[in-house]
Amino acid sequence: MRAGLWIDHRKAIIVTLSGEGETTKLVESDVEKHVRYSGGAQSGKSHESRPGAGEDTRERHFEGQLHQYYDEVIANIRDADSILILGPGEAKGELKTRLEREGLGNRIVGVETVDKLTDRQIAAIVRARVGK
Repeated sequence: MRAGLWIDHRKAIIVTLSGEGETTKLVESDVEKHVRYSGGAQSGKSHESRPGAGEDTRERHFEGQLHQYYDEVIANIRDADSILILGPGEAKGELKTRLEREGLGNRIVGVETVDKLTDRQIAAIVRARVGK
């Protein structure tokens, strides 16, 4: 099996190619928008006693959601002999790092920066770059 995916922090479009054909799967993250810091000390003195405490909590929550998201994406491509990673931002590099940590780095055939694509465009790139 060969796999390619387009990924950002909100969703991953995973295309797998095998002897049985081609499948496309959408994995959506539960990650909230990263920057949601409320300005000002609306809840009284709690913000003054530990500046940034709420932001730290939100950052930990964001990181936890990302870990779950990447775990689900990796579960869908774990059996692939070759993996192509596409995407516009940081998520593709973060996924590459996770794959390397899990001993799957040698299966990565490429990491490319690409903006938004349709599912059909993603599938065409995967077919062209990872082959049948």
